[in-house]
Amino acid sequence: MALRALKFASLTAAASGIYLYGNKFLDPNDFGVVRVGRAIATTAVITYDYLTSLRSVPYGSEEYEFLKSQVHLRSAERLRELCCSNRGTFIKVGQHLGALDYLLPEEYTRTLKVLHSQAPQSTRQEIEQVIREDLGKEILLLVVKQIFPDFEFMWLVEEAKKNLPLELDFLHEGRNAEKVAHMLKNFDFLKVPRIYWDLSTSRVLLMEFMEGGQVNDRAYMERNGINVNEISRNLGKLYSEMIFVNGFVHCDPHPGNVLVKKCPVSGKAHIILLDHGLYQVLSESFRMDYCRLWQALIKADMKRVQKYSRRLGAGDLYPLFACMLTARSWESVNRGIDQSPVSASEDMEIRSNAAAYLPQITQLLNNVPRQMLLLLKTNDLLRGIESALHTRASASSFLNMSRCCIRAVSTYQRSKSHSLYRRAQISLTEALSLWQINLYELFLWLKGSQLGNWVIALLRRMQHFTY
Repeated sequence: MALRALKFASLTAAASGIYLYGNKFLDPNDFGVVRVGRAIATTAVITYDYLTSLRSVPYGSEEYEFLKSQVHLRSAERLRELCCSNRGTFIKVGQHLGALDYLLPEEYTRTLKVLHSQAPQSTRQEIEQVIREDLGKEILLLVVKQIFPDFEFMWLVEEAKKNLPLELDFLHEGRNAEKVAHMLKNFDFLKVPRIYWDLSTSRVLLMEFMEGGQVNDRAYMERNGINVNEISRNLGKLYSEMIFVNGFVHCDPHPGNVLVKKCPVSGKAHIILLDHGLYQVLSESFRMDYCRLWQALIKADMKRVQKYSRRLGAGDLYPLFACMLTARSWESVNRGIDQSPVSASEDMEIRSNAAAYLPQITQLLNNVPRQMLLLLKTNDLLRGIESALHTRASASSFLNMSRCCIRAVSTYQRSKSHSLYRRAQISLTEALSLWQINLYELFLWLKGSQLGNWVIALLRRMQHFTY
């Protein structure tokens, strides 16, 4: 009865606790043994809590659901305390888990989301100690694998190995900031802090100070006269451009790294993008498959959804993959993800299925290309922002994605064509497709505007007089 709940403990406590401590040298001088002790103690307490609290309660009963929610909350708070006590890498993992809305219970994500903006600071020495790794990590993972066979860990370890040293190189972060600022210079609403290179090293990064409200703070935007829908729409434009067109993606857009501010001079709302340590570079073949997959998802073309999901490593789990990418139910994916907003019942169904399909989800995460992992994390963070702003699954976001996918695929096709006639044909098809999207967007605007309502009312009255 408590086994399903215990799987949640394995996902959270073990994945983000035990495996991280496996990379510490048991050297009293750097207190590695203390961190190991905290990990073992926290994991043991969480596991014991799940086993004993739910052992004598009928599975599926109201009492069971209530107690399970309480255990989730206690365990999430213990995990948050663990992350805050050890800082460094643990904060990063806690932030990542806080974005896994499709996978973890709400009690975990709500509790761990605090780490997006209120994380304790670590000294450079402490961070360097945390990323000293390898001895013992894989061995410990094998032990955990024997205890919790449903969850695969190695992909998480490999990604941490690759990304953490890059995030700690401040010169690398500065170059990323300048690259994305130049790449997206046509978006006048985007602000990226200027880097002062003469005062920066690999250990010290000095940049322009910028301030604003967090991008998920709807109340702040309303107080400062910032259009919430415009912010959501512009954020979607930024990430569609990064993912589909450029293949260079800022992969840590949690609310503490994305600020908004109204310019006192122009009155325009700016999006300020911070923390440029973690970027994902997408290969051309991956980017094209991902573009075509999203085009298929938006058009509800199930044959192409299956085709490109398989090409991206989903295999027979392509329905689950489509649901994870869109955070929609399989029924909504088949009907068309732009046809209706996410309902409360659908959101509950997604969370329930995440628990039921935990082994399949972890298998999928272990099989997809490594490039996909950070994109899934980025999708989750952006989806969380949209949810907080009440703009989730808006038609404008899908239209912007469609534009970028069309441009990206057309540019790729032109680069592979040696025929002037063929290139002209591709450009014409691109222009027509973009024109259709613009026309549809105009229709949606008229439909939702006061002017549009007035025109529709007038046409209906004229039709009434005709008869």
